[in-house]
Amino acid sequence: ITIFDGEPFLSNLDIFLFSLIAGLIIYWVMFRKKAEAIPEFKKLETPAPAARESSFIEKMKKTGKNIVVFYGSQTGTGEEFANRLSKDAQRYGMKGMAADPEEYDMSELSRLKEIDNSLAIFCMATYGEGDPTDNAQDFYDWLQESDADLDGVNFTVSFSSCFFFIFVNDDGNLEEDFVSWREQFWPAVCEHFGVEATGEESSIRQYEPFDSKNPFLSPVTVNRKLNKGGDRHLMHLELDITGSKIRYESGDHVAVYPTNDSNIVNKLGEVLGVDLDTVISLNNLDEESNKKHPFPCPTTYRTALTHYLDVTSCPRTNVLYELAQYASDPKDQENMRKMASSSPEGKALYQTWVLDSSRNILAILEDLPSLRPPIDHLCELLPRLQARYYSIASSSKVHPNSIHICAVVVEYQTKTGRTNKGVATNWLKNKVPTDNGHKATVPMYIRKSQFRLPFKSSNPVIMIGPGTGIAPFMGFIQERAWLKQQGKEVGETVMYFGCRHKNEDFLYQEELEAFEKEEVLTQLNVAFSRDQEKKVYVQHLLKNNKEEVWRQIHKDNAHIYICGDARNMARDVQTVFYEIAEELGGMTHTQAVDYIKKLMTKGRYSQDVWS
Repeated sequence: ITIFDGEPFLSNLDIFLFSLIAGLIIYWVMFRKKAEAIPEFKKLETPAPAARESSFIEKMKKTGKNIVVFYGSQTGTGEEFANRLSKDAQRYGMKGMAADPEEYDMSELSRLKEIDNSLAIFCMATYGEGDPTDNAQDFYDWLQESDADLDGVNFTVSFSSCFFFIFVNDDGNLEEDFVSWREQFWPAVCEHFGVEATGEESSIRQYEPFDSKNPFLSPVTVNRKLNKGGDRHLMHLELDITGSKIRYESGDHVAVYPTNDSNIVNKLGEVLGVDLDTVISLNNLDEESNKKHPFPCPTTYRTALTHYLDVTSCPRTNVLYELAQYASDPKDQENMRKMASSSPEGKALYQTWVLDSSRNILAILEDLPSLRPPIDHLCELLPRLQARYYSIASSSKVHPNSIHICAVVVEYQTKTGRTNKGVATNWLKNKVPTDNGHKATVPMYIRKSQFRLPFKSSNPVIMIGPGTGIAPFMGFIQERAWLKQQGKEVGETVMYFGCRHKNEDFLYQEELEAFEKEEVLTQLNVAFSRDQEKKVYVQHLLKNNKEEVWRQIHKDNAHIYICGDARNMARDVQTVFYEIAEELGGMTHTQAVDYIKKLMTKGRYSQDVWS
């Protein structure tokens, strides 16, 4: 192209610049198109849909919660109350969570019915002129403006999955109002859902002050003999827990860590010919194992055998097998390996020679003179000395700073003519309080139990506990007496106790008769098994009172509690309940069994038994 003087319209530089600009424009257009396509991939960059992140329903399902407490809080009061209510749920066999409505999709309230026995509580504060708190404003607007689909979520106690609890911040005593409301609220919830409280006042703690790894050293303040005669020693001990912050409920167990009898420990040292005060450290050969030592090391053989190792139980077959190599007599070695085998002859020999004869490791070493294992290997093989558990014989309502134990000292003759003594009971027997400044102490901690009085004190209770099985019921009776003193309605409190002779081992006779006189105990039924020619046990008294027992169970919603021997007493008592249901309830045996099973499921037939 030429113009005017025939010069080109575009120079080479112009063409270059034009091409460069055109290329940039094309590149920009192409790039912009690619950028416009990016939204198609944004879903891949989003970790999860917003609805899932804000779903309190899904969170409840994943964590096994069935109660959600929403709070509207400006100064923290509403949130504090919500947290207290969510923790309360645990006492009633439920699981709760506190939630900020601002963080969740509140339109999901309609899905609450997807969770069985679900409940939503709204703990809402206001500020200013009754305005909603900042974190509840969106929820308030949603309630006002939307057509919320809350089918199946009824806002009354009689039908549903949702309750509203509205707080208004005023100048009154808010804490007092909250406590009063709470005391009425939870019983209504329990009744509505048909559940039993596990303990109204149980302490819900995030951290345990004392446990199996960190027992509390409790001073013994009382240690007295309970029985007036006979060849047994039944005792009542009281452990002081002042200042420990330990909390317990009637029905819980106290665990104690005993030590072995020094006579047995010394004899083991003599038989094995070792200096028990030698300092040792047993190290695990498996370097990858988390357990570096079988017990705290370094220590001495004496300490290990006294505090850490079980030297009084019958050794298991694996221990006999390992020790057999140290028997110099081939016959002893053969028998030990035979007892550890699966042959019928070996099993029979182990049963008769070890179990039926109650031979502990010392008895085995004494009866097999050729067996002399190295003490370090013996310490490696013996099991750990375990804590012993006792049903607490007191109520924390009456004795908040002490824990009571009722136990019988175990002592018996074996088939070999030896006297075997229970480790813990003989150790406890010697824990006598003194005035010389030296306190007898017991390492202990609490193990929670489901053996609980009914939440509604107006429910009748039937307690069956012969011998030391009376222990938890002393706590129950004390608590019922305390409730009565507080002006609460207390239902029938019936006790079935059994012992050998009225004048020998009627445990807590004075206390029980006083409770009966004060009408805390509605009935005190005692079976003295050996005071007449034909033995009488607690199950016989139950059968004699069958009409009354059936009325209490079937019509009055009574709760049944059994404590004691599992092998005979508990089984025989259960059989009597079957017979009563068959005879007075017109049931077949199968129906009677199902009836008692349902009582167990509902928490109305509870057992604290041992073999």
